Amino acid sequence: MRKLIDTPEAGEMLRSRPAKEKRPGHTGQSMQHESACKHVSGQAVYVDDMPELPGLLHIAVGGSDYPHARIRSLDLQSVKDTAGVVEVITVADVPGLVDIGPVFAGDPVLVQELCEYVGQPIFAVAATSIEIARAAVKKAKIDYEVLEPVLDVEKALQQNFFVRPMHQHKRGDSASALKNAPHRLQGAMHVNGQEHFYLEGQVCTVQPTEDGGMLVYASSQHPTEVQKLVAEVLDISINKVQVEVRRMGGGFGGKETQAAPLACLAAIVAHKTGRPVKYRMTRQDDMVMTGKRHPFYNQYDIGFDEQGIIQGAELVVTGDCGNSPDLSDAIVDRAMFHSDNAYYLNNATVTGHRAKTHKVSNTAYRGFGGPQGVILAEQMMDDIARHLREDPLTIRKRNLYGVTHQHIRTADGKTDPRDETHYGQKVEHNLLTELIDQLEISSDYWSRRAAIRKFNHSSAVLKKGLALTPVKFGISFTVQHLNQAGALVHIYTDGSIHLNHGGTEMGQGLFLKVAQVVAEEFQVDLDTIQVSATRTDKVPNTSPTAASSGTDLNGMAARDACLRIKEGMFAFAYQHYQADANSVTLLDNQLVYTKDGDEQCVPFADFVQQAYMGRVPLSSTGFYKTPKIHYDRETGKGRPFYYFANGAAVSEVIVDTLTGEYRLLRTDILHDVGRSLNPAIDIGQIEGAFIQGMGWLTTEELAWNNDGRLISNGPATYKIPAVGDTPFEFNVELMQDRPNDEATVYRSKAVGEPPFMHGISVWSAIRDAIASVSDYKLNPRLDAPATPERVLFALQEVQSDGDQ
Repeated sequence: MRKLIDTPEAGEMLRSRPAKEKRPGHTGQSMQHESACKHVSGQAVYVDDMPELPGLLHIAVGGSDYPHARIRSLDLQSVKDTAGVVEVITVADVPGLVDIGPVFAGDPVLVQELCEYVGQPIFAVAATSIEIARAAVKKAKIDYEVLEPVLDVEKALQQNFFVRPMHQHKRGDSASALKNAPHRLQGAMHVNGQEHFYLEGQVCTVQPTEDGGMLVYASSQHPTEVQKLVAEVLDISINKVQVEVRRMGGGFGGKETQAAPLACLAAIVAHKTGRPVKYRMTRQDDMVMTGKRHPFYNQYDIGFDEQGIIQGAELVVTGDCGNSPDLSDAIVDRAMFHSDNAYYLNNATVTGHRAKTHKVSNTAYRGFGGPQGVILAEQMMDDIARHLREDPLTIRKRNLYGVTHQHIRTADGKTDPRDETHYGQKVEHNLLTELIDQLEISSDYWSRRAAIRKFNHSSAVLKKGLALTPVKFGISFTVQHLNQAGALVHIYTDGSIHLNHGGTEMGQGLFLKVAQVVAEEFQVDLDTIQVSATRTDKVPNTSPTAASSGTDLNGMAARDACLRIKEGMFAFAYQHYQADANSVTLLDNQLVYTKDGDEQCVPFADFVQQAYMGRVPLSSTGFYKTPKIHYDRETGKGRPFYYFANGAAVSEVIVDTLTGEYRLLRTDILHDVGRSLNPAIDIGQIEGAFIQGMGWLTTEELAWNNDGRLISNGPATYKIPAVGDTPFEFNVELMQDRPNDEATVYRSKAVGEPPFMHGISVWSAIRDAIASVSDYKLNPRLDAPATPERVLFALQEVQSDGDQ
């Protein structure tokens, strides 16, 4: 039996037989978010809502005034003399480790001498109120030696100014393929960054414990990292630090590494004063002092035949990492992995650079570099299409993975299956062609394309654009050891169940989905399961809730814990009830078995009580690690992803050629989530991800002045999409009857990040509308975000080039 539980199919064999109708809350059913009512009624408790502890101190931080400068002198006497100020700390007050870089060094908790971005923390003030602390910070006297900054990614490239070494993927001979290709194109594009703009800003509360440790209430996607770094800056063992995360008001990757510095500073002050400490950033400080999505500078050189089928490609993706490595190595890797998106590149060389600039260190953001690679692939498809005077969808379909062409053969004369990526992973269980064909019909693509051409021909000022863009997104952390999770399940004697796991809830519905898994395994109602806050003393050594893997990892870990408990319970049931062989199961809140051929039922709570009296373990930990994945960084080859999630979107826009303004008229999305655990949650994730992706490429513009100071530092100067920016018609469907071919939890697929890239369809549709001005002969240069100003400039450039 132990061997059975360790197999992926264990649940299918130990699980109860299915009911005719599933009970409310089981997997596959649409259930509202477990905290939905609390969210809208204001009852949901976030860190900033917690009652203030006696003696609580509040932190404000003094940061650098320059992007690149050396501190000559630091005079904080006036700060210390401010009434209400209890403590002022500098780097000299750090008891242990100063550098808290999450993977590589480069992130000092406080600057010692060299400042490398505007706002970089130099000192922290703890006072009896936040108002006093913020006022006191302004009294600091700092003398700087101002140094020349690097603020531009192209300048960093020219100077070989990097935070980490170059990495490269190679397949075949790209140079020869480019040289011999009938057609060849080059292009480049700047893709700007993106502010996370979570509703709840960065915040934490730290409370000293009696044994010299710390209890941290954090808004973090990575409690274990917070725990580890707090222990290291205090020079204490990790087991003396406990971190709790009940919920976040949004994260999107911005609370994966960026939450830890707040907890570290608060812990240092708490250690010095012996008092609880709270650090809550203002929105402006949050935007200035925490990392964003990486801006990228993408370049391509592609060769293709008369049908637009790629023969060779040399792609270069350069991430603007800011001043330190943070997670940039893996983020640029993922941009490289996804620079093909859904298309077979054939002979390809993909190079990734990690440029250093004197700006805040950029960090994780939904998609983790993947979107910046995918948009390069979609730019190439559009550019090939217009070069050959073909429809972009036609070119996309010809280049899809798995689409074979009789005139393209392998060295032994066989038809090339075109199913291997430039990093050596086979694209298995490929749904791309089927999915796109289905969406092509349901969205009425071709008749709309004809109608748009007719409209554009007769409309002098307003032009419409249409684009269908697919997504092939790899699911797994590309750092192998992070692909693991733990869970803890208790059954109490009244039949109620307690669930805890290493995943964090940031509004995405993770707690609900994992609870549904437990409800499915025990065949009980969802309201019998209580999910408690994520805590490092319940489930240790957790991975961040990121990489779209929250449900895949934690759902399987919770299921493993349930199977372990059920093994003991079922063994007890056979003996206690003298049940017929292989007849014991759980169904409809009951234990069901046959005895002497007659079916018998025992209420689940009664069965649990009897099992307890029989001294059967009713608690277990569970564990899961993702199988099959591997990647050799030396060769640039492997299988970094367990599986691929697929989807496609069709967007239609209308553009005013006199102003550059545009509106999104309609979007149709078809997305592959395998066998959905909760369709309502999945559709909500797809809708939200699309709007966020659209915002990244249209309205959300990060702007710095020439001194490296962020000037888009609040909602008045940084525009996330509003209700008026959503499409007038918005159709979202889940692909039906396509369970995951890999043994994920109930054959579901991840849904957090992949649909973010559906927003690229809006950017492509805007380019399509601009290209119509030249009768689709020219490829507009349209950097992202495609603000009305950039759209207008692109229109003017196309009109000018068309007149020549």
